[in-house]
Amino acid sequence: MNIGFFELQEKRLLSLSLLIASLFVLVAFSFAFATHSDAILFDAIYSLIAFLIALLTLKVANLVQRPDDDRFHFGYTAIEPTLNMFKSIIIIVMCLYAVTSSINTLLSGGSSAEYDVGLIYGVVATLGCFGISIYMKLKSKNIRSDLIAVDSRTWFIDGVLSASILCAFALAYGIQHTAFAHYAPYVDPVLLIVLGVAMLPIPGRILLDSLNEVINKAPPESVSRVIEKKLKKTLVDVPYEHVEVRISKRGRDVYLLVHIIVDDSFRFATVSDLDDIRIQCEAEMRAWDPAIIMDILFIRDPELAE
Repeated sequence: MNIGFFELQEKRLLSLSLLIASLFVLVAFSFAFATHSDAILFDAIYSLIAFLIALLTLKVANLVQRPDDDRFHFGYTAIEPTLNMFKSIIIIVMCLYAVTSSINTLLSGGSSAEYDVGLIYGVVATLGCFGISIYMKLKSKNIRSDLIAVDSRTWFIDGVLSASILCAFALAYGIQHTAFAHYAPYVDPVLLIVLGVAMLPIPGRILLDSLNEVINKAPPESVSRVIEKKLKKTLVDVPYEHVEVRISKRGRDVYLLVHIIVDDSFRFATVSDLDDIRIQCEAEMRAWDPAIIMDILFIRDPELAE
């Protein structure tokens, strides 16, 4: 597997995301000023934050590809979930602020907007955001990048925002030409409240997943079982009583600490023989998942594995 090629692909995708985010910032702020819409302004601020985070993400993508050194003995991959956690916190704070400000606007009588112009923005932004989100999601599966996967979800949130603005503005535009026109100023703040509350679960999940990696929590039991099953297949020629596996995930790396509790029939003459087992086992595991990094210890006393 050509890891260098995937690293290059990751950088290209993040650069593409950065370029598109910068364009969306300009477009969103232009429409926000033209329509006087708080919802579009919220979307514009979200796009600006996405742009700034994209700059950080591109920097982190370069860092996590560095080997371990005297400052970071286990490499730089822990920065990856830290950045994703930072992203999610910013989005959560932004949503809560939008809901609070919209409630105040609603209580003060609502706000009017140029809904016909806003419809144009809604169409362009919705198609653009969902398009780049789908593209990033498909690419993240091929190159195994959490940075690209989270970036895809960030674009998806922006797409949901834009689609909701489109639907609400279409409703408001229709209301303006009916006997219920006096309700139109309430559409914008109500929309922002709904969007802010509805979006919270997505960054919330990203926050929890990233926090689990930062605190070195083991992956779900279903994931651990698959890894252990694959590992034991690589040890069919090794006589053992039990295999104890500790698993942690940090960014793109999955670390395995493996204690092989050998039985009485275990007979290997040299340390080189043990190294051969380690090399073969790790090669097979990395062929299955290139993200895996392993340390293998051979022991006879089960208490040493605890």
